[in-house]
Amino acid sequence: MANQLTSNAEALRLFFTDDVYLVKDETKNADAKPVTPVSYTQSVATPSVVAEPISSIPLVEKTNAPIAEPRKFAYIGKYLKGVLILVNDKANKVSTAEGNLLLRNLVDAIQFKNDDFAVLNYTNYSDAKLDELKAFFKFDILLSFGVSPQQLGVDYPLNQLSLTADAKMVFTSNLHDLSADKETKKILWTSLQKLK
Repeated sequence: MANQLTSNAEALRLFFTDDVYLVKDETKNADAKPVTPVSYTQSVATPSVVAEPISSIPLVEKTNAPIAEPRKFAYIGKYLKGVLILVNDKANKVSTAEGNLLLRNLVDAIQFKNDDFAVLNYTNYSDAKLDELKAFFKFDILLSFGVSPQQLGVDYPLNQLSLTADAKMVFTSNLHDLSADKETKKILWTSLQKLK
């Protein structure tokens, strides 16, 4: 393909067909520089504008800090229905025998199947906050046994159903302790019935 640059005045008139008017403005701007008009006989390929260095733009130092990857949580269950169950037991995978039995009875009573939920032992992730858990699990329902709202960085009441825009949450005491506390179980049971 041939060079498409031209300085021929007649050829340029074919491309620039609009009328151009020069309006004299007596106001002066502090940063305005006089503009030298370009005649049609000057070469378009060699402009006469000289760039001035810009000194007001700050330099940004490049950091080589690695981008933190989201944490992965190891949990038990298939997690097909968006139900996250948090437990807090340092000695057991989920809880003691009494706590496991109570958990089984609770999930059966509110008609959750084994594949519906994930059980996460919070002792392995004790610095995790609710936002991080929500970002990873995208849960619809959170049942927290032994993990207080304050540990997760939120302020919700215990043994009551807490509703947010995108989740239902219930916070209560540890499964083992709860298995022997009849009064707290009654209060909790009322809240869990609203999850059906």
